[in-house]
Amino acid sequence: MLEALGVDFKEIIFAILNFLVLVVVLGKFLYKPFIGALETRKQNIQATYDAADAVNRRADLKMAEYEKRIAKVEEEAREIIREGKSRAEEQAGIIIEEANKKASDIVDRAEQAANLEKAKAMDELKDEIADMVIMAAEQVVGREIEKDGHKAIIDDVINKARDAQWQS
Repeated sequence: MLEALGVDFKEIIFAILNFLVLVVVLGKFLYKPFIGALETRKQNIQATYDAADAVNRRADLKMAEYEKRIAKVEEEAREIIREGKSRAEEQAGIIIEEANKKASDIVDRAEQAANLEKAKAMDELKDEIADMVIMAAEQVVGREIEKDGHKAIIDDVINKARDAQWQS
């Protein structure tokens, strides 16, 4: 029946055998080297991927290490600032304390000077009053009174008068 269609059975078998030989030859010489090249390429890609992954892991470790260092440096900077502020406040306190002490010393010296001036003025005033009293007494009595002898009496009277004035 195939012969009626113009197909030769031997030619079909020969074509099938030729095809099978071609598949075997191509499989042996072309397919296996192609598959081997694909496998080599796959291994190279995997090795590159693994290397890139290792580099990324190292980069992540380095990044974490740098972040720790940065945090440490920032903490050290904050500590230095805190110490600086503390020292500045301490120094300011010392300066203020010294200024208060100096001001207090100045006030004390001024009070002492004022007290000395007051005492000096009181002594001068007492001497002047004593002289005036003696002159007035001389005029009243009409004779000269001994300054040294009566000066003690006059000083006593002035002191009593002053004490009486301060008590009231």
